[in-house]
Amino acid sequence: MVRAVILVVCACALSGCLERRVRITSDPPGALVTANDVELGRTPVEADFLYYGTYDVLLTKDGYEPLRTRAKADQPIHEYPPFDLAATALPARIEHVTRWDFKLEPTRESVESREELEAGLLERARAAREQIEPPK
Repeated sequence: MVRAVILVVCACALSGCLERRVRITSDPPGALVTANDVELGRTPVEADFLYYGTYDVLLTKDGYEPLRTRAKADQPIHEYPPFDLAATALPARIEHVTRWDFKLEPTRESVESREELEAGLLERARAAREQIEPPK
């Protein structure tokens, strides 16, 4: 009986762990990443996460349009029952890395001249006015 208890304690002490990580990159790099209202840092960034599923992600960078999107972390086979029990009993660390890659679009202000911006603004104002007031 004592040997069985010692064996169980040793097995628990030697058991591995499951590590869940997400690696986030952006083009261009240096965007501030927020996932489910938690700031993770600037890209490229790597962070731990607790659950698999869909996350609300926000990337912001000066000179680029904010990117608000959803990203998914898929559950690997070794985290489904009964494989999860075997995976946690292994005397090794199991790491699963999910990759999210995003492309940011530059703001109009960073790619258009002042004249082009003003002309576009006036055109959008005319179009809005025509929707409100039908032509005479």
